Amino acid sequence: MSQLGLGTRHERLLQAALLLTSEHSTQVVLQRIVEMAAELTGARYAALGVINREGWLSDFLTTGLLQEERDLIGPLPQGHGILGVLIKDPRPLRLKEISRDPRSFGFPPNHPPMATFLGGPIKARGEVFGNLYLTEKEGGGEFTQDDEDTLVLLAAQAGVAVENARLFETNQQRQRRLEVSHTISAAILESSNANEVLDLVARYALEFAEADMATISTVAGDGESLMIVAAEGKGSDQYLNARIPLQGSLSGAAVQAGEAFIVQDFGRDPRIYLPEGAKAPPSGPAILLPLSAAGRTFGAMTVVRFGTSRPFLQEDLAPIVNLAAQGAVALEYGRTQDQLRRLAVLEDRERIARDLHDGAIQSLFAVGMNLQATAAMAEAEDVANRIGLAVDELDRVIKELRNYIFGLRSQLSARQLDDALRRLAADFQERSGVLTIVEVDVEIAAGLQGYANEIVQLTREALSNVSRHAQATSCRVSLFRQDGMALLEVDDDGIGFDPTLPRKGMGLDNLTRRASLLGGDVELRSAPETGTCIRVLLPR
Repeated sequence: MSQLGLGTRHERLLQAALLLTSEHSTQVVLQRIVEMAAELTGARYAALGVINREGWLSDFLTTGLLQEERDLIGPLPQGHGILGVLIKDPRPLRLKEISRDPRSFGFPPNHPPMATFLGGPIKARGEVFGNLYLTEKEGGGEFTQDDEDTLVLLAAQAGVAVENARLFETNQQRQRRLEVSHTISAAILESSNANEVLDLVARYALEFAEADMATISTVAGDGESLMIVAAEGKGSDQYLNARIPLQGSLSGAAVQAGEAFIVQDFGRDPRIYLPEGAKAPPSGPAILLPLSAAGRTFGAMTVVRFGTSRPFLQEDLAPIVNLAAQGAVALEYGRTQDQLRRLAVLEDRERIARDLHDGAIQSLFAVGMNLQATAAMAEAEDVANRIGLAVDELDRVIKELRNYIFGLRSQLSARQLDDALRRLAADFQERSGVLTIVEVDVEIAAGLQGYANEIVQLTREALSNVSRHAQATSCRVSLFRQDGMALLEVDDDGIGFDPTLPRKGMGLDNLTRRASLLGGDVELRSAPETGTCIRVLLPR
């Protein structure tokens, strides 16, 4: 690199001013500043360190070093030694020999030798944005006063260019965030599945945070754990649907704290929880924040960068917090829609119950009255007996219909659930002759207050299967806790069947549909001659 004369330097500075102000990318502007500084002063090596709000270097751009050389040196400098002098005292600094200055911190292994030094601040809107560092003057001489003056002029031009680029990028980012906010809002209103919206939120979190992985977990039905329902980025699939304990985990800490926080090494934090068989993510910083809306916390979001060269700063939080808030709104909206759907179902049940009571039962009662009158007029005893049996059967049907109407209309309290299951079992035993045992965990029943009526209907459906298909002599109805969930179990000692074979009329579709409305799952266990067990796993 040849040294430039004074006139040539002024021409290059004018060209630099035009070139820098025409560029809108901050990173491109910074790299060009570094290269121009080296060219104008005859430095072999040049660097620009960007200073964060905490007073440390958050970015470090260089020229004169190959990428292989940078990799050998290791992590980027933080701002110690001579680099830190300019951070604390932002004025031009020239040194003949770096190593002889008592403030020198030394160089890391594999760093090229550097002796002469020239540095100066870059200011944007009156605040120090970063510093230019130049070393190894061409020809082995010292940096001169002309070099320093050139650096000061270039730094002034750089400050204007940096501010223009930052304003342009800020406007672009603001527009992008508005577009994303609109997209997510539209998805909330259009989608019936909140998890689909959370997938969008995680995807945009990756973009806004310039991160490598993002996950979203929601509080599980047991209230003691979180389940990862959305995962985006490198290696995220291994965490999807994993359960995380609420106590002692990073995500749980975000839920309990109710505010966002940053950890500088997510992969090595003792509070990280890994599902069985999953690999820990590479070392790197992470943002953890709660998903809160309407005074309620639904879960947590985790955004991770791999590698330690790009720490998260406080200014990185704002766009991610806004995304998390939209994710919480999606969950709250989904919960509200579920409640509205349940209300619509209840209203429909009330209508059906009214129609059955006012229509079907009254008609059956009238048929029974007519049959009784016919029996009284029948001359043959066997005909009268047969009509009497038909009337008894009509009475039984009317009773079952009234029980069904009760099931449609009633909303049982938690205290009534235990009694309702026992009454249902007693009535089933009386009608079917199948010995029926009931075992209910009262604490679990109390936790299912909002679903008591649905649980009775599930049990009635399962017992109906026992009556029609099992040929059993005994059965058991159980409601207890398993793995933090509520488990309704109806098992019998009947003939059983092969679950892999096609089956009709088992009522299992109704059971599955009812359970899914409660967010639960149905599991069927059976084999020929070994009885059948229907298990309904429900969130608490």
